[in-house]
Amino acid sequence: MNILITGFEPYGGEDYNPSGEIAEKMNGEILNGHKILGVKLPVSFKRVGEILESNISDSNPSVILNLGLAPRTAHIRVERVAINIMDGGPDNDGYRAIDEPIVPNGPAAYFSTLPIRRIVEALRNTGIPSAISNSAGTFLCNYVMYRTLHFIHINGWNVKAGFIHLPYTSRQVAGKTVRFPPPSLPFTMLVEAVKIIVKTSLENL
Repeated sequence: MNILITGFEPYGGEDYNPSGEIAEKMNGEILNGHKILGVKLPVSFKRVGEILESNISDSNPSVILNLGLAPRTAHIRVERVAINIMDGGPDNDGYRAIDEPIVPNGPAAYFSTLPIRRIVEALRNTGIPSAISNSAGTFLCNYVMYRTLHFIHINGWNVKAGFIHLPYTSRQVAGKTVRFPPPSLPFTMLVEAVKIIVKTSLENL
């Protein structure tokens, strides 16, 4: 079985995005006997969908874990739901979406098919702060989660898929010249969290 992990390139004035670095770092690794394909996605409403769906089709994964950055978050956010709306930006192409559907006439929302409560429990049991989140926003993170779940649905595939928001890393925060640095977690802890999430998802196929 294959596992697809996606993350994003830097955006919004940042020169670093841990989600994309983790995806690339884990590319080619074998975890519990399963090969990982890690892909860094563009922060682009117009370009990311085709790239995402192509990688899903090519990798034929049993688990898809989409990662993204959530500044000012102090824990791992395990997303519950993606909604059919684009409202945010500008993205890295300069495009700003306003109240646009991701998929015209598509379902209003899709729920994660990951075992979200078991994931949170597994993370907390290893000392990693985490919680279920009920909003992935309306920017690219929500877009990728929705497009992933929609693509799986219309193809009738039995795939565990969902979205995880990561906080800043300590490295990012250390480089910010602000009086009160935003919350962060060590990069090594974020990598360990992703591995735990994948293992927990595999255990619940």
